[in-house]
Amino acid sequence: MEIKATPAAVLPVTDAGIQSLKLQPQSAEKGKAAAKKVAREFEAMFVGMMLKSMRETVGEDKLTGGGHGEEVYRSLLDQEYAKGIAERGGLGLAQMIEKQLVVQGAKSERKNAKLQNVY
Repeated sequence: MEIKATPAAVLPVTDAGIQSLKLQPQSAEKGKAAAKKVAREFEAMFVGMMLKSMRETVGEDKLTGGGHGEEVYRSLLDQEYAKGIAERGGLGLAQMIEKQLVVQGAKSERKNAKLQNVY
């Protein structure tokens, strides 16, 4: 069975269809702020995973007795440590991710601008 592409001239194009393809323009500042937030959250998650892995290498604390409650609160403590580390610059991972997201967003905006000029 052979599948042939339908020529674009045959497809019905409506004004509403074109409008739905256009993305809402976002200000550069909003884009940078969103990239910064996402990058920090990712770094916090990464640091949290590192802390969890590091904790697993250490034996249980005999002083506090362990148990399920301690595991839960230790996990919450590790999450807060990770957030704090990421907010203060952390490993530098967030800055690299943020730069890449901003560059990628700029490329995407240029591509969308070219598409809008076609219609």
